[in-house]
Amino acid sequence: MPSIERVLAIETSCDDTSVAVVDHTGQVEAVVSANQDLAHAPFGGVVPEIASRNHTLTLLPLVEEALKKSQREWTQIGGVVVTNRPGLVGSLIVGLVTAKSIAQVRELPFLGINHLEGHLLAPFLKDSQYTPPPMEFPFVALTVSGGHTSLYRVSDFGAYEVLGSTLDDAAGEAFDKFGKMLGLKFPAGAQVDQLATGGKIDAFPLPRGMIKEENFLMSFSGLKASAQRLVEKMSEEEKQKRMADLCASFREAVVDVLLAKLDRAVTVTGLKHVVITGGVSANYRLRERGQIWSQQKKLQLAIPPLRYCTDNAAMIGLAGIKRLNKGERSPLTLGPSPHSWAEDFLSVGGR
Repeated sequence: MPSIERVLAIETSCDDTSVAVVDHTGQVEAVVSANQDLAHAPFGGVVPEIASRNHTLTLLPLVEEALKKSQREWTQIGGVVVTNRPGLVGSLIVGLVTAKSIAQVRELPFLGINHLEGHLLAPFLKDSQYTPPPMEFPFVALTVSGGHTSLYRVSDFGAYEVLGSTLDDAAGEAFDKFGKMLGLKFPAGAQVDQLATGGKIDAFPLPRGMIKEENFLMSFSGLKASAQRLVEKMSEEEKQKRMADLCASFREAVVDVLLAKLDRAVTVTGLKHVVITGGVSANYRLRERGQIWSQQKKLQLAIPPLRYCTDNAAMIGLAGIKRLNKGERSPLTLGPSPHSWAEDFLSVGGR
């Protein structure tokens, strides 16, 4: 079977619509995306029906734009890959139907991809402006986003072992909910990160859930509840006056937990290569402290550029072309799933 040189990739797992052209080396020839922040802002969160409707409006124009930006013709595309799990079912359906239609019309191989696998491979993406640091298997990975916060041992491509996860809120979800408490507009998590600049990280004694427990499990619900009680006791004037301190203290508590568990994973596994990925890996403080920590520990740390941290089709393209070139194909009956399929990841119970 001849190897596939490049693929068209589609990502519509939540509210970001993204299309990319990626080659077999991980070179991103084009990635174009559209977010829906303005559409969801009045509701304070993602509305599934609005998300799927907007995907239908933007997806095909983005496909055309990605091909134009990559300067490729359809005859140079060797396959179509698309996120089919996990995510919002309505959003996933739009991407799946579009990808299947293109694959049928163009007579191209088709494959559904796990969104989480995309995040795990995102640090290996490269483009004309970015070359990733030298990374090798096996490595420890922290995937941290609005929907997922987990630690993995990645032994090889396709060999992913879940070491532990959050027991409740994902870190990104905690940031968004805290921002909403402060009256920030959606998406609030990124604004919390920005407002934290200049604030005092120890202004408020917020809890670090499970940070001292000798396992890989995390919890952010207690932190969220404590922060809510703190904010509710403040007048609006005091809240505005202390906004930077509130954000800095909350952000520090989340980062403390993430890095403590990541440090334990490195210690237990003995691995020297580490990845931090997912939407929250765009957080300034997590990136800053992660770099300092890795240098102190003499570790090789890879964090994707900001454009590959959030949901994007380039990471789906890299996972997809690797699997296509291993001979994998999906049937055109493939459906969406709101959950990560059990066979994709081996869980060891969160030691």
